[in-house]
Amino acid sequence: MNKYIEKVLNGVKEKNINETEYLQAVEEVLISIEPVIAKHPEYEKIALLERMIEPERMITFRVPYVTDKGQTLVHRGYRVQFSSLIGPYKGGLRFHTSVNQSIIKFLGFEQIFKNALTGLPIGGGKGGSDFDPKGKSDDEIMRFCQSFMTELQRHIGQDIDVPAGDIGVGEREIGYLFGQYKRIKDVYEGGVLTGKGLSYGGSLVRKEATGFGLIYFMREMLANNNFSLEGKNVTISGAGNVAIYACQKAQEYGANVIAMSDSNGCIYDKNGIDIKVVKQIKEIERGRISEYLKVYPHAEYIECKGKDSPIWEIKTDIALPCATQNELTLNSAKKLVENGVFAVGEGANMPCVKEATEYFLDKNILVAPAKAANAGGVAISAVEMSQNSMRYYLSFEDVDKKLNDIMVNIFTSCKYAANEYGLGKNYVAGANIAAFTKLADAMTAQGIV
Repeated sequence: MNKYIEKVLNGVKEKNINETEYLQAVEEVLISIEPVIAKHPEYEKIALLERMIEPERMITFRVPYVTDKGQTLVHRGYRVQFSSLIGPYKGGLRFHTSVNQSIIKFLGFEQIFKNALTGLPIGGGKGGSDFDPKGKSDDEIMRFCQSFMTELQRHIGQDIDVPAGDIGVGEREIGYLFGQYKRIKDVYEGGVLTGKGLSYGGSLVRKEATGFGLIYFMREMLANNNFSLEGKNVTISGAGNVAIYACQKAQEYGANVIAMSDSNGCIYDKNGIDIKVVKQIKEIERGRISEYLKVYPHAEYIECKGKDSPIWEIKTDIALPCATQNELTLNSAKKLVENGVFAVGEGANMPCVKEATEYFLDKNILVAPAKAANAGGVAISAVEMSQNSMRYYLSFEDVDKKLNDIMVNIFTSCKYAANEYGLGKNYVAGANIAAFTKLADAMTAQGIV
């Protein structure tokens, strides 16, 4: 290992000893950019890596709210403003019981690179809370969001920090957050949040963007390796926006999506998932994926019983992990390869454990890395910000074309970076190198700040 990288890794481990997800994200990036660091020994003198991996600002705050039964509960809120090198901080808010400082920092670190790959002027940030919207009434969620925004509004703005949605934060939550921000600030600042409803400044395609973008990236990666989606069996973990719209777009390209999942288990339908039914269950009824069998009793439901999701036991050509971080373990990776998978597309943030990614690459499986393949959502968030600034809104077709073009350019950047450093089809390293190069140039140009 390069001595400078080794020194930085040892330092970050000492400072963040219990933050496993954050350490994983940093290590994966630093190891993959080793050829660039070897080419630029001057980076050590200006502590470029140390500055890049340290957040500009980490904000933690309490979030009290009152339940429908009159009980006061207190949660913890976070916002990491990681990097403003190339634009205002930009990244989603996650409401989930697993949220802690390590999760937020890992997501914020990933966001810097993802946003750089889009080619758009947006920095990196992330936020959220250990609050879980599941099982809560609309009134409880509204009260929580209002309390959360009462503190967060001190730190954000359309030219400062622009949050969006993530796990547990959809259009409903964004609406409550935006309403409270507007009430406190007494100004309509449309670009302060993205993922807004169409009736008050949102963009067409934003809901679909991450899932659509994943498939656009997969299409390019497969075509460059003499494959296509048509006629291929696909399994997709998750049943949120990313998974749903990845399924829809994959089917439009002729793929046979045979399985989807949620945190309780997965459905397997050899005839192909009816995405309209999944949308009804998950987007409208907010139900569990197992309810799919009420409409299609021939389908199979497999319950989650351990760490490894049963969806990765299903024989498939292409696997798209779109649920959450570290969901695809080494054991699952081995099972997928054994069953003939030839491509993996990361729709979630860092969904494969480090050992699983290494195993896929070692077995010559095509891997579309999250920083690149998952970037469609934030790209269209930036387009939403632009529309808010212009007071003008684009058609669905116009925004979808912009998304397609951005994802094509991202794949091209990954491919060229991998080729430049003799890494072949390692698009994981290619994505990290392409993003890092842009960020390093900006950091060098702006001096020691």
